[in-house]
Amino acid sequence: MTCTNALGQPVGAPLPDWTPPPPPAATLLFGRYCRLDPLDANRHGAALYAAFTADRTGANWTYLPYGPFANEAAFSAWIASVAGGSDPLFFAVIDGQGQAVGIVSYLRITPAHGCIEIGHLHFSEALKHTPAATEALWLLLREAFALGYRRVEWKCNALNAPSRRAAQRLGFSFEGVFRQANVSKGRNRDTAWYGMIDADWPALAAAFDTWLAPGNFDAAGHQRASLSALTRPLLVAVG
Repeated sequence: MTCTNALGQPVGAPLPDWTPPPPPAATLLFGRYCRLDPLDANRHGAALYAAFTADRTGANWTYLPYGPFANEAAFSAWIASVAGGSDPLFFAVIDGQGQAVGIVSYLRITPAHGCIEIGHLHFSEALKHTPAATEALWLLLREAFALGYRRVEWKCNALNAPSRRAAQRLGFSFEGVFRQANVSKGRNRDTAWYGMIDADWPALAAAFDTWLAPGNFDAAGHQRASLSALTRPLLVAVG
């Protein structure tokens, strides 16, 4: 919505009831297929290292600014350096068997503008392409909007096709590419930006509820309706 000020200039809509939300807390977030634990080096480090070693080539680390790690000691040192921080705020993804199988985080947390990003995602082979993988991200989205954030962002290397597909599957709308946004591992990185706002969330939340429902999976665990099919009509063309 665009308004006009006393000078006849177009300005943004007023937000008379706007109150900045609190920062997200390092707390447990529970779902049906997984839970998110605040990342703890002692509790999660060894299990995560074991889970991540199934990626024999290290391809899962290519688009992250760190990794792969030469050994468990190096990985543990990295975990210790990021666990317990407030921005990024890291969580371990715990599957239905109680095993740590992935990492997610909030970052660039800006309560004053109601904006927060989801990133630093690293899913083990055991987590990929499972309901728990999707639910882990749904838990972050649900919590962010419940706290009162107006906007959740997803950014990735513009060459990272799987991450770009995942963003739109989850209902993030593509907003453009920032060229030469930064240098990562000694290489240029163009960054693709995706966003979801609070006005988008009710319809997207209903799509997630439909997809995550037990009835959406057959006895072999195969989905009946894809999340992409449910969210594609809800994506917003920006610009």
